[in-house]
Amino acid sequence: MLVAITSLAPLSQEKSKNDFKTLLWQISGNGLQKPSYLFGTIHMICSDDALLSDSLKNAIQNTEAVYFEVDMDNLFEMLGVVRKMKMRDDTTLADLLDKEDYQKVKKYFEDKGTLLPFSILETYKPLLAASMLMENGTECKTPEAMEEVIMKEAKRHGKNVRGLETMAYQMSIFDTIPYKMQAMQLVKYVDDADKGQTDNKEYDKLLQAYKDQDLSKLEELTKTTDMGISNFTDILLYNRNQNWVEKLKGIMPDKAVVIAVGAGHLPGDKGVINLLRQAGYTVKPVPNKIKRTNQI
Repeated sequence: MLVAITSLAPLSQEKSKNDFKTLLWQISGNGLQKPSYLFGTIHMICSDDALLSDSLKNAIQNTEAVYFEVDMDNLFEMLGVVRKMKMRDDTTLADLLDKEDYQKVKKYFEDKGTLLPFSILETYKPLLAASMLMENGTECKTPEAMEEVIMKEAKRHGKNVRGLETMAYQMSIFDTIPYKMQAMQLVKYVDDADKGQTDNKEYDKLLQAYKDQDLSKLEELTKTTDMGISNFTDILLYNRNQNWVEKLKGIMPDKAVVIAVGAGHLPGDKGVINLLRQAGYTVKPVPNKIKRTNQI
């Protein structure tokens, strides 16, 4: 998120492209026979807002496959990932926190009424548990994942669904951040919520920036609402962005695809958009206006 600029003209051109508010981008040039498309997703949003533009629908219809971060059509992998969400060596939050902080976190989870009981959540890698709190806290009767909506559209047109990385790899990333540090960030999240300083306010800002299709704002919020783990952005974002682009170099010449990954991965110097441009591709914004039908 975060190329050397050799002249002011390219700088102003690239800036104007990135300032265009859209989540949908066309990838062409560099020997591609047909354009591919890049779309920024969000993992949980109110179903009323989980809509696809005609532009995105056309992109799906006119390409051969949809690539998500992980293969969401692989039920075996999806089911197998549950055990990989847990901390290694049977570690629980009780092993990482003192009694006072542990009881504080436990009470917060139980008061929030999460889908999974705390006895299970306390075995999960703390940052995963925290992200569940944030996403489940959306004030929606029917929250929905954008990836699910896109996958349904892909299936409707008989398109293959693939993944850029495995879910096991995604979960392993959280093993590289000390569990103790993750646990202390979870405590900070709960403390801030108790003071009225957060409790999903940060996620609400992310949601609004997403609905506004404002990648610049999303980049800014990602930096400031990362729960204090900014030292690990290389692991969580940048290294993965580079890995995806390297993989896409081998995919896109053979077939046109839609790449749907978290919107936070798109903007910035080390974002997917800029990395694709550095690799020689032309990446242009595509208007992504959502048409809403008025209900009486």
